[in-house]
Amino acid sequence: MQTNYLTFRKEAIKESFSRTPRVFDHPKDEKGNPQKVSDYFGTHVFDVRKMKEKLPKDTFNRLMQTIRLGKKLENDIAATLAQTIKEWAMSKGVSHYCHWFQPQTGLTAEKHDAFLSFDEQKRPVEIFSASQLIQSEPDASSFPSGGMRATFEARGYTAWDPSSPIFIAEGAGTKTLCIPSVFISYTGDCLDEKGPLLQSIEVLSNKATELLTVMGERGALRVITTLGPEQEYFLIDRAFYAARPDLIMTGRTLLGGQPPKGQQLEDHYFGSIPERVKSFMAEFEMELYKLGVPVKTRHNEVAPSQFESAPIFEEAEVAVDHNQLTMETLKRIALRHGFQVLLHEKPFAGLNGTGKHCNWSMSIVSDTPDLDGTNLLNPGKTPRQNLRFLTFLVSVLKGVHKHAGLLRAGIASSGNDHRLGANEAPPAIISVFLGDLLNKILDEIASSSGPVKDAGEQMLKLGVAKLPEIMKDNTDRNRTSPFAFTGNKFEFRAVGGSANPAFPVMLLNAAVSDGVGDVTARIKAKISAGANLDDALLSTIKEVVTETKAVRFEGNNYSDDWVKEAAARGLPNLRKTPEALAQMITPSSMKLLTELDIFSEHELHSRFHVRVERYVKNLSIEVDTLKLMVDTSVLPAAYGYLGEIATTVKTMKEAGRSLIPQTEILGKLETLTDTLLKRRKELDSAYTKVEKTEDYVKKAELLAREVAPSMDEVRAVCDELEGNIADQYWPFPKYTEMLFIS
Repeated sequence: MQTNYLTFRKEAIKESFSRTPRVFDHPKDEKGNPQKVSDYFGTHVFDVRKMKEKLPKDTFNRLMQTIRLGKKLENDIAATLAQTIKEWAMSKGVSHYCHWFQPQTGLTAEKHDAFLSFDEQKRPVEIFSASQLIQSEPDASSFPSGGMRATFEARGYTAWDPSSPIFIAEGAGTKTLCIPSVFISYTGDCLDEKGPLLQSIEVLSNKATELLTVMGERGALRVITTLGPEQEYFLIDRAFYAARPDLIMTGRTLLGGQPPKGQQLEDHYFGSIPERVKSFMAEFEMELYKLGVPVKTRHNEVAPSQFESAPIFEEAEVAVDHNQLTMETLKRIALRHGFQVLLHEKPFAGLNGTGKHCNWSMSIVSDTPDLDGTNLLNPGKTPRQNLRFLTFLVSVLKGVHKHAGLLRAGIASSGNDHRLGANEAPPAIISVFLGDLLNKILDEIASSSGPVKDAGEQMLKLGVAKLPEIMKDNTDRNRTSPFAFTGNKFEFRAVGGSANPAFPVMLLNAAVSDGVGDVTARIKAKISAGANLDDALLSTIKEVVTETKAVRFEGNNYSDDWVKEAAARGLPNLRKTPEALAQMITPSSMKLLTELDIFSEHELHSRFHVRVERYVKNLSIEVDTLKLMVDTSVLPAAYGYLGEIATTVKTMKEAGRSLIPQTEILGKLETLTDTLLKRRKELDSAYTKVEKTEDYVKKAELLAREVAPSMDEVRAVCDELEGNIADQYWPFPKYTEMLFIS
């Protein structure tokens, strides 16, 4: 009898059981006393406090203007800044620096250079110049570009983004100074995720500031986008991960039968955190605190072995950088505890998927204390403030309704295809949830008869004064909605767990910029025609509420009835990534993103092709991995067990037994094995069409339409075999083992 597989799985189980929680080494001061988080928060960050302490006053003030108002960094302060940063970094034990950037790979990138140089006498010295701080020149030839450069055009540039703090990355006894940067090609085309995000933030700021000015608000210098990305993730023991080729290659289980118990008892969500996991979380958070990441919340999520970490809101560009650091730190610290972090949107079929709920809003920057920091999506205390709130709210509705297809493209990926529309995730249909009170007020505004005559009186009649009540109770928040208002922000729940939030947030900023611009133009036109400001505002709000009613939905987004209703409303339902990505290059999307100067047409087409190519490569890796697992493990296991059962049946027949219970299982196994061989052949046939197709767009369509369903059929047979083959023959750790042994 073959027992190698069982032995391998048993060793993984044994290794998992043998682990003990790693004792969390709490940071201590010089006297050995435990430190508070506030004592070591940001110790690895060249933040505002350190800038003020170490920089000359004039240099500091000018740098703050650059950061606060989004102005260009002046060259004459760069030399002083570089010298100060070098001295601070070296005092921390840093020997190398890098420009830390976010190419279109979904990961971050860095090229380390030493401070080491030589003076005129050839003596070793540490040098870090202004030019080294501001710009670097990494090789761009191996990063995705979507055809924006020829193979021989290797040069690219990284440029420091002063809006995001410089930090020190630490690991395995090494420390590196990391300079958050954007990445552009030799010809000036944008090659990264950060650059377009920064541009979208600036565009939205300009549009929102103009609207505030039209509304009579004085003192708004800038409007910033705020973001708080909640990060879900799975933890499994490293030994189980090492025994699953699909997790190693693709980040998800390509096969695996459902365990008797999953999440149906609803006993994991907010439950007691396992001791080993709690130790991991404490160390993970400590590392983030040193990096200045304001992580606030930790808890068990819905599925077994699923957890979540959530930060305090920050400016969007900083929040995106911090989310990238969060994902990197999760992976790094998990290894110290014998865990493997899984960020894939659907690592385990039939269980909760992994999202990155992006809490988004807009806030005013002003020299006026009572205006500075005002959240534009926060209902106020006066009718005037609530009118401002409603104006910006309907601007968001306008942008989301008009550009729903583009927002869907922003969350499209091979991983999110498995999550969107499942029973714990929003559907692929983009809709907005506002809550009962706010929805009722908007409906009353829309149904009010006749033209606006007295805006002040009408505001009172419509119950606008009740708006602050929205802040009192958010219990009606709709967890099935992809884009839900939660009191003073929108929660973009459809973003995938492994995604860089820069791209979907950039598209959201662009869509809202268009909505704000549309609302501003209407108000200005009404004022030019003789309307007073309040009348112009309220009549515009009424128009936009009426026009965007289709995108508002308060019910269950999981229901089949909503799919039908959404179709009747004319809302796009883009189920798969290829059709969603095509929304990036529609005439309306091209017009929006080029007129806002976020992308050139060339850059936008390249983004589209990079994402299509990524989808094709991801699915191709999954196909090859699934075929390898079937051919080298699942089928041999089936043959082995079939042989044992057949031998038993033959022996019993030769012994004269008339009743042989194994005959039934033998027939079932033969049928399943034959079916698997058939499905395996059909998968080969479907994938051959893809391999023969040169165009990546057509490849993607074939993969979504024919190959992915064929993979599901192969999986279904494998999962049934798992439930019928003797345990000692099954080659891979099962869901029961991976998810419930911690």
